[in-house]
Amino acid sequence: MDRILYLITLLFLLPLTVSAGGAVPDGEPLYKIGNYRNKEKVAPKYEYRAVWLTTIENLDWPHTQVKKAAGIEKQKSELVTILDSLQALHINTVMLQTRVRGDVIYPSAIEPFSRVLTGVPGRNPGYDPLAFAIEECHKRGIQLHAWIVTLPLGKIEHVRQLGRNALPKKNSALCTRYKGDWYMEPGNPATADYITALVKEIVQNYDVDGIHLDYVRYPDTVDGYPDGYLYTRHGRGMSLARWRRGNITRIASAVYTAVKELKPWVRVSCAPLGKYNNLTRYSSLGWDAYNTVYQDAQAWLRDGIMDALFPMLYFRGNNFYPFVRDWCENSYGRHVAPGIGIYRLLPEYGGWPPVEIERQMGTSRSAKADGLVMFRAAHLLGNAGGVRDIYTKVYDRAAFVPPMEWVAAAPSSPSIVESVRGECGVSLRWRAVQPLEGFPAVRYNVYAAVGDSVDIGNLDNLVSALQADTVFNWQCRTNRSMAVAVTAVDACGVESEPSLLELPVGGSMVRDAVIQLPEPQSWGQRIVVNDIFGRKVYHGKYCSAFSVEGFQAGRYILTVYNRHGARLHRVEFVR
Repeated sequence: MDRILYLITLLFLLPLTVSAGGAVPDGEPLYKIGNYRNKEKVAPKYEYRAVWLTTIENLDWPHTQVKKAAGIEKQKSELVTILDSLQALHINTVMLQTRVRGDVIYPSAIEPFSRVLTGVPGRNPGYDPLAFAIEECHKRGIQLHAWIVTLPLGKIEHVRQLGRNALPKKNSALCTRYKGDWYMEPGNPATADYITALVKEIVQNYDVDGIHLDYVRYPDTVDGYPDGYLYTRHGRGMSLARWRRGNITRIASAVYTAVKELKPWVRVSCAPLGKYNNLTRYSSLGWDAYNTVYQDAQAWLRDGIMDALFPMLYFRGNNFYPFVRDWCENSYGRHVAPGIGIYRLLPEYGGWPPVEIERQMGTSRSAKADGLVMFRAAHLLGNAGGVRDIYTKVYDRAAFVPPMEWVAAAPSSPSIVESVRGECGVSLRWRAVQPLEGFPAVRYNVYAAVGDSVDIGNLDNLVSALQADTVFNWQCRTNRSMAVAVTAVDACGVESEPSLLELPVGGSMVRDAVIQLPEPQSWGQRIVVNDIFGRKVYHGKYCSAFSVEGFQAGRYILTVYNRHGARLHRVEFVR
């Protein structure tokens, strides 16, 4: 799907305050006009509100496997239902499991289709599930990040069922069999090339918003892991632990570089183990990213080879709180949002009290985390242990996905060239802002508030989000002076400084000598323009772009009539 269409659709984020600016029934206010100074509490403008949407073993989706044509529509319908529910909860990012275990959910030239789609390994489901998921997410203003299970290839039986399409059959040098499972071998430098080729295939062919690496690490226990030969060959005098960390970092770096060369605005993230390392006062209890599975994840942020980390903090008490603060304090200006194990509320997974999850959400915010990711979608939507109720209480308002300010500078501010305020509402027009070369088109936010200023940090003041057009028309019910602001937003989510304009009651402005009017409702409409003394200075046929070139300086009233003489539209403007 064209990214332009997607960006426009982020309007869903604020269903009570945001709209595309189309026609509405007479007398109905389309927007709420907020005022920041009257707000006691303002939610963060930017936060990841994300879920992992799991496809392995058909856990979250799909629940119906495609056996015949009707199964395609059923499978699609299931996903649409899920996304509708996530949209209603203000979820703005979905991590869709795209590479499962050496197999994928899209037509790939590298790996076979996953059995989760049809029940048969390698069978084409008859449509492109990844393309469909991206399109449906973007319709709802949700980012889709392709979740890549990086190194595990699955149990021996799973690999056997893939037959000659299984990676251990096609390229055994890239694979290691260990304790009943197959893995891609991080000690082989060619593994990074293979993973990068898969990622490039996705980024080149799909309008994904992110690449999310999972299991980019050594197996959970490495006692007896058979990489001695590779270590002897490639270790170059390093300790085994340092060599292994370097192997994992090589994969992360190769993926990041490849993505940024293709599409710099696509986010690259990883889900490391929840504890990075031992802390001064709190032990990781022998289970951490740095020492156990050789992920030097904080260094990836420091060295600029990761845009975001979503550490899997599926713990409670002192195994959660000090460690989430450690991640946030060592973000190096990149994004960190904890992964929260909401499944732990279920009796079979620990039966945590609901207040624990609420505290984790609150602590993450107070630690300045950039949001959160929940594992997993079905538990949130199924209200496991009351988690949906908790979530809607804590995250009762929408938020934008945090911007990647390190990728590109903020775009220029839009230049407002026309504002018209009449009894039917307000119309704005501004000049387009050019994007960076090779980047998608810039989009625009419009904010409004009663008074002489508007706080763009408060999304209660947002009246149009990420629209493509440089014209905005809306109805609002207020006879007080108001301020409007327009900003430009690039594909990385970075927002320009606002162009601010104060609109007094009845005050309008035309700088480019053209007033944009609605499309005609019927034939025979005409335009009449009177000056402030009621004298008719123009009478003619209707046109939606009405030029006031040649009008003398002064205040005027433009009225649109239908062929029966009924008034349809009235605009006051100053020339």
